[in-house]
Amino acid sequence: MLKEKLKDYNIILASASPRRHAFFKTMDLDFEIRLHPVDEVYSKDLKSHQITDYLAKLKAGPFLNDLQEKDILITSDTIVWLDNKAIEKPKDEADAFRMIKSLSNTTHEVVTSICFTQKLKQQVVNTITNVTFKALTDDEIWYYVKNYKPLDKAGAYGIQEWIGAIGITSVEGSYNNVVGLPTHLLYETLNTIAETV
Repeated sequence: MLKEKLKDYNIILASASPRRHAFFKTMDLDFEIRLHPVDEVYSKDLKSHQITDYLAKLKAGPFLNDLQEKDILITSDTIVWLDNKAIEKPKDEADAFRMIKSLSNTTHEVVTSICFTQKLKQQVVNTITNVTFKALTDDEIWYYVKNYKPLDKAGAYGIQEWIGAIGITSVEGSYNNVVGLPTHLLYETLNTIAETV
């Protein structure tokens, strides 16, 4: 399958996310991890997928001069989008509580972009998943924040954790996108790259 098609390529995942690492392993892809942190600053004029497209490309920047002929660099960015603004990662537990409280009893979007960078070309794909929470009590939110420490997650929650099990009533779109990576898009795009040799 895809692993065989990509056997001549070197796939580089530029992400520290354990969830993204796990997805690559689940998809049976050979890959290496390289990290080059960047300041994730973007213009406030950008909206929704414009933000994640921009940041996914920005994260590829530090690698550009080092890419070899058969390298495929994969960078990605995810935000939670609610009321026409981005909800990113919380600064502390109080911020996490505030974020989840804002998601309670509403539907929000989880927006992810994946950037595929090769020596001579670059492309970005994105997807949006709609997620609906029930009305959460303050006790439920604090229980989750204190026990699950979701400070490394956009929107301050992990759908695969306790809060998702008890609080999410509807998911429209890719579930894996909400966990951390729209794997169907990753697969489709890598397939296309492998077939355009």
